[in-house]
Amino acid sequence: MTVQSLSGLGRARVALYSHDAQGLGHVRRNLAIAGALARIRPAPDVLVLTGAPEASALTRPPGCDIVGLPGMAKDEGGRYRSRHLSVPVGELVRLRSATIDAALRAFDPDLLIVDRHPWGFGRELVPILETLAERSRVVLGLRDVLDEPGRARREWARDHASEAIERWYDQIWYYGDPRVHDATADLGLPERLAGMVVPTGYLARGRHRRPHDVPPRPVSGPFVLGLVGGGADGWALARAFATAPMPVGHVGVLVTGPRMPHHRQAELRAIARTRPELRVFEFVDEVESWLEGADAVVSMGGYNTVCEVIAAGPPLLVVPRVRPRAEQLVRAERLAAAGLLDVLHPDRLDPAALGGWLADAAGSRSAVRRPASTVDLDGLERIPALALPLIESAPARREEPGHVA
Repeated sequence: MTVQSLSGLGRARVALYSHDAQGLGHVRRNLAIAGALARIRPAPDVLVLTGAPEASALTRPPGCDIVGLPGMAKDEGGRYRSRHLSVPVGELVRLRSATIDAALRAFDPDLLIVDRHPWGFGRELVPILETLAERSRVVLGLRDVLDEPGRARREWARDHASEAIERWYDQIWYYGDPRVHDATADLGLPERLAGMVVPTGYLARGRHRRPHDVPPRPVSGPFVLGLVGGGADGWALARAFATAPMPVGHVGVLVTGPRMPHHRQAELRAIARTRPELRVFEFVDEVESWLEGADAVVSMGGYNTVCEVIAAGPPLLVVPRVRPRAEQLVRAERLAAAGLLDVLHPDRLDPAALGGWLADAAGSRSAVRRPASTVDLDGLERIPALALPLIESAPARREEPGHVA
């Protein structure tokens, strides 16, 4: 079964939505899925709706475009607010919802893939879900860990998430390996919804890249890498890495992320000016190329970073975020139990602890290379086969004479 058989009715269309309040994890995951969908022939047109303005700078496959939504942010207490506009959250949601509705009515997707929140943030997807219910297939994508299991179940029930799935969704894609952790079991889904769950495996191997004759490297010699995700709450780890003793003969390469406050980035650059063995970068697209050359990696515990490092193979130490969600801690502990990484609780974070781990890991990389095959990392390989039947069975696929294919 291929989309080729439907090419006479126009190229297939897939939309991906993420709300993107904290960091870049949601949109990076959706762009990885967009890259996987590009393997379908002919490749579908893909529209990514995101609240992260940085998405336009991230790698995306041919045939994929971005619709930016008015941004929102989450404070340290987990409360949402407008990122840029001086409007209350309710008004921001109405503006975002109208933007989503207009874009997807015009795009008319065969398949809509929604990340994490079945209603959308603040129920901003409800108008378009009502519209698409009779025209498109709709999938909910869930990452490997939502939160500490008890809290995840309480929030799911509070948000009446199962009700949204029953009304509008065709499948639930679980972007993890249930042998490591089963977030869908944490939610206590009723049997009728549990039957909709399709475990894909982690979205790790085979992420789309721009073609490079030679993968770029940050430095010419051996190096270790420090990653703090988008950087909004990565200061403590970034500073500890920047002041940690580096392994003999290695340069420490730190990527702060575009959302780290500018004054914090300036402090890190000031440290680097006093340490010839330290380089600081704000943002790097396609960090995978650097992961393949790194002798060791220290990072926070976000989904995409962990997937990419495990797939690339260098020793990994995760210093997870523990507030306001325990998601990263749960993920790190489960994957550590599977033998894929080491964990350092942020309460025990200090430069000496990082330096000791880096020295051990970088000094014996070949001996500690992780057995990535013990966990299913091939979710991106499965995405096209999962998407094809849904696309082909969309109830009203390009039947309007006036549709512009």
